[in-house]
This record gives sequence, structure tokens and C-alpha cells, in this order.
Amino acid sequence: MNATDLIGLTGTAAFTVSGCLVGYRKGLDILGVIIVSLLTAIGGGIIRDTVIGRLPVVFVDNTSLIMIAVTLMLAWVFNLAKRERRILTWSFFLADAIGLVAFSITGAQICLLYELNLFGVVSLAFVTAVGGGIVRDTLVNDIPMILRKDFYGTVSVIIGLALYLLDALGWVNLFTLNILLWGGYALRLWAHRVAWRLPRF
Repeated sequence: MNATDLIGLTGTAAFTVSGCLVGYRKGLDILGVIIVSLLTAIGGGIIRDTVIGRLPVVFVDNTSLIMIAVTLMLAWVFNLAKRERRILTWSFFLADAIGLVAFSITGAQICLLYELNLFGVVSLAFVTAVGGGIVRDTLVNDIPMILRKDFYGTVSVIIGLALYLLDALGWVNLFTLNILLWGGYALRLWAHRVAWRLPRF
């Protein structure tokens, strides 16, 4: 298993948790929580794979599905639904942030393998990262986070640009991927802490 696979599984687990927490908050039943968690974790990847014309990986490889099942089981074992609202809110934010960054990286890397141009890499890194969240929020009748958090999608765009540049320079390796992962995560946390917002028209 390479670094990209590990980052992808990290994102899958993180988005499963964020979907699970949304399901709890909305008072969904067991099936509802499973569906919301599943779509959050794999929705963006399915959209990306469909756009680039390949069979979605989740339909031929069970690794992501196993990770989702294990994550949901752990959420149940640790009784995540019964935690205080403040803890649930922060748990959702932290999980969603790591999922955003991890899926931005894996989405961009897959596009680089298909030799897409800069626009393709950045666009599909963005879709991979936010697609599942959009499906999740739409399903539970919320305004998608990408429309409510100004510096949410921007983090994904920055990561896509950075990875394209690193690839062009031949600097993509385990060290730079880890810097990108934790640097992107720190950027998302800091942007939330200081309430960074894009300029408005």
C-alpha cells in the first residue's frame, strides 16, 4: 500500500465520520446514517471517476467499503451519538477538514495519472473533495457547506495547484505529500479559527 492509498483511506474514514455525525444530528435511523456516511465517503470519487471515464473504484475494490464499515462500527462502539453537542460539532469539523484535504490530494493524483492539464487536475481535485459533502448536505436538506464556508473549497483548489506544480517539478514523494496533507489541514483549521473569507462582490 502506497502513500496515496493511505491518504485516500484516511479521507474515507474521516468523511465517514462526518457523514455519520450529520446523520446523528438529523435524527436518522440506522439505514439513514449508513447511507449518508457512505455517500459522503464515496460520492466525490464516483463523480470524479465518471467524469474521467473509468469505472468507479469502489465498484471493483472493497477496501474503501471495508474502511467505511469499520469506521461506522467504531462510531457505534464508542457511542459517538451520545457525546455532547460541543464535542460532536468539533468532531465533525475536524473529520470533515481531514477528509477535504486527503481527498483533494488523492483526486489530484489520479488526474495526474491521466495526464490532465492544470484545469482538469484542480477541478477534479475539488470535485473529489467536496462532491460527497454536497451529496450529503443535499440529501439531508442542508445548504452545502461549500456555499456556506468561504474558505472551504479554496483549500482544495490550493492543494490541487500545489500538487500539479510539485508533479511538474518532479517533487512528488512521501515527504512532500505529507507536507501537503498536514499543511492543508493546518490551513483549513487556521482559516476557521480566524474566520478567513474570500472577498465579496
